[in-house]
This record gives sequence, structure tokens and C-alpha cells, in this order.
Amino acid sequence: MAAPYQRAVFDAGTSMQLPGKSARTEGGKPVRDAAVNQVYDNTGITLDFFLKVFGRNSIDNRGMRVTSAVHFGKNFSNAMWTGEQMVYGDGDQNVGGFTQALDIIAHELTHGVTQHIVPGGLGVVRVPVRDREFKEQTHALQGQSGALNESFSDVVGSMVKQWHAGEDVTRASWLLGEHMLAPEHGKAIRSLKDPGNRRLTWYEDDQFKSMDQYVEGADVHDSSGIPNHAFYLAARKIGGFSWEGAGPIWYAAFPLLSPRAGFEDAAKATLQAASARHGVKSKEYSAVHDAWRAVKVLP
Repeated sequence: MAAPYQRAVFDAGTSMQLPGKSARTEGGKPVRDAAVNQVYDNTGITLDFFLKVFGRNSIDNRGMRVTSAVHFGKNFSNAMWTGEQMVYGDGDQNVGGFTQALDIIAHELTHGVTQHIVPGGLGVVRVPVRDREFKEQTHALQGQSGALNESFSDVVGSMVKQWHAGEDVTRASWLLGEHMLAPEHGKAIRSLKDPGNRRLTWYEDDQFKSMDQYVEGADVHDSSGIPNHAFYLAARKIGGFSWEGAGPIWYAAFPLLSPRAGFEDAAKATLQAASARHGVKSKEYSAVHDAWRAVKVLP
């Protein structure tokens, strides 16, 4: 029987040359390098989520191999989807633990999913060579469409974390990247429950919670707080497990978006998906509508 997934983990050895040295492939036994095993396992959990919850076969829905490189760069404090594969830095004195963070791994892999469900890329712009941090950084996210791209990754990252832990919407922390920051910097990277609440996240969390705070041209990680909070509000009102209530609505809505879609487009798409699944008189439709109104995307 063929393996359900095709994972390949490489060791970049602090180099930025990809892919690096092969460290573990699909079906291979655990190795001595904890980072390799963490990426292998957490990638598998994320692919399990997409398959079992949404019926999606890998990133492209066609069973593509998921390639990852650990120990990328020296003190590289990030994990990211390059457009072709995952890379993981070892972090620095401020932030680390990227290979251990299931929700962050799910977040980044979801950028790959979005790349395939929105032809042309949702909010994706090309980065000039002179502005790249490293050569693999060929594209970046921009505008409300880029914020939606970030938000969908946050939403899925949060759902994967909740699904793996068996947490319903009331038990979940709704925090992303817990325990990754140095203690003096904060507790988490972002909160869907209360975007921008630095007591819950970190000392420079500038995420917006509603359109009252929105500034045109803002960083996509800041403005993504608005659709993030809309998802949280809808999920809480629907109740139960997020991946059974609001999650399928969001997953059905994002393929309806164009590459330059804005927040209002996302609101309309999620309402369309809620109507198709549950009807306009359903509690799900009402929850989605009220959520977008609460963050002032809809009047």
C-alpha cells in the first residue's frame, strides 16, 4: 500500500542553499535530530487534518510531496513556505521553537494551500531582487488580500492545534505561537480571540481588531487581525468544534476569492458558503453575518 503522504525533510546545516542534506523521508524511522522528527510529525498532523476534515490530499489536493529544510541559515528566526517548500530556522535569543510549534507549521503550510486554491495567489506580489532577505524570498503579501492570506493561515493553524488537542471553541486558547518567545517578550505571537491584546501576546502586537483601527497600507500581519477576529466570533457563536462549524465555511469560501479580494469580498464569500451549506435562515449564516458586522467590515 502506498504511503498516504510524501514527506521529505532535509538538513540545511545553517546554509541557505536548498534543499540541503536528506535527513528523513516518508516511512523512515526517527533520527537523532529532534528538529527533523518534529517537522516530520507536525507536517503529518497537518496533512491529516486537511485529509480527514476537508478531504484535501496534501497541499495541492493531488498528493504532492511536502519538502522541508531544517536548520536553515544562521540564527534565522522564522519558518516559511517559499512557494515550493518549507524552511525552518533555529531562531535566536528572542524567538525559537519553530519546528515544535504545530500551529505555526500548519499556518505556513496553509500558505501553500492558498497558493493552490486562489489561482494567481491571494495578495501575492513579487519582491525585487534588491529587497529580498535571501534569494528564496521571491514573493510577499500586500494589502487586504495579503491580510486575508495571512488570516486563512492563522485560522487553519488555530484549527489544527484545536483539532489535535480535541478542544472545542470554549476550551481553546485561540493563541498562535505560544511558548516561542523569550519570556521577556511575551506569551504568544497572535490572538484570534483578542487581536492586539499585548497582555495575551507580545509587547509589540499591533494587530487590528476591527475596521475602526484599519490603516491603508498596513502590514498584513496587523490587518489580518480583523478577519481573524471575525472567524473567532463566528466559531464561538456556532459553538462546538471550530473545524466542524465555522471551519468548513471558511474553507469553502476562500476558493471563491480573486487574487486582489478585500475584506468585504471575504465576508460575502463566507456568507455565500454558509448559505450553500446551511441556508440563509440558519444559525451558521447568522453567526457569520454578525461576526463580520462586529468587526465593521459589513454595515
